[in-house]
Amino acid sequence: MSTRPSILVARKIFPDVVARLREHFDVETNEGDAPMSPAQLIERLQGKAGAITTGSERVDAALIAACPQLKVVANIAVGYNNFDLPAITAAGVLASNTPDVLTETTADFGFALLLATARRLTESEHFLRAGQWNRWALDMFAGTEVNGSTLGILGMGRIGQAIARRGAHGFNMKVIYHNRSRLDAATEAECKARYVDKAELLKTADHLILVLPYSASSHHAIGAAELAQMKPTATLVNVARGGIVDDAALASALREKRIAAAGLDVFEGEPSVHPGLLEASNVVLTPHIASATITTRKAMANLAADNVIAYLTQGKMVTPLNPQVADQR
Repeated sequence: MSTRPSILVARKIFPDVVARLREHFDVETNEGDAPMSPAQLIERLQGKAGAITTGSERVDAALIAACPQLKVVANIAVGYNNFDLPAITAAGVLASNTPDVLTETTADFGFALLLATARRLTESEHFLRAGQWNRWALDMFAGTEVNGSTLGILGMGRIGQAIARRGAHGFNMKVIYHNRSRLDAATEAECKARYVDKAELLKTADHLILVLPYSASSHHAIGAAELAQMKPTATLVNVARGGIVDDAALASALREKRIAAAGLDVFEGEPSVHPGLLEASNVVLTPHIASATITTRKAMANLAADNVIAYLTQGKMVTPLNPQVADQR
């Protein structure tokens, strides 16, 4: 019988990352890559000291109580709203995420989604593929200007700052932002960004992009009331988390043309998508792929592996979410 720790990799990841893990642990993988139910996850975590998870796996008090040998959970994501972090911490389990390594890729995608939304790329491609392009008109699929317009950013962490730099330096945009706390003057200067309150952000932005973390306080941060404050010519882009936008309210606003368009990479209840969004022509929809480049996804998986290896072999972690757990051991 092996005396090495056992770990579970809850979703299929890169073979070379699994090979690294096998140098240290007995590794159980999910080669079928099917998301597990809570009961299945608990069953497969029996006897495991560690788990590498994605946003598909909920790690809460019930799971922790049912898996007493679990010592570490490493999320392959910068967000961790699938973790009940207080419950994980109370049980003495260390948790981690993968910040930094996906910042620039996600910012690239966020800006790509903004451009696609503003310039009506999806709508015009569907028109062309359907064989409807039999004439040209001066106003055909005329979108909203990006260069020189006002970019509003709600949530000004690493990714928000990277998007601000792209807008200000690459597209000559006037950047305004709202955040829980104001950035220092040097960072504002680097991003060419001006702090405003949320009301001004909503009414002033030509393009509003959401990059804030999901929490109970940010649930439906953009709902019917907020959409009503936006310009009818404005676009809304969400590369943050589902639940930050009230998808039903957004579907209504798009249908009634109370805002011009939206670009969404995340959704409430994903992979399900609100039917009203699927029916809308003035929305660009992508399946939660903002960090999806091979280089970045490998970096994320390797960082999660680094966290599990470091903690179970050396008692420390690279990017802990609750470092007090390690400090108490």
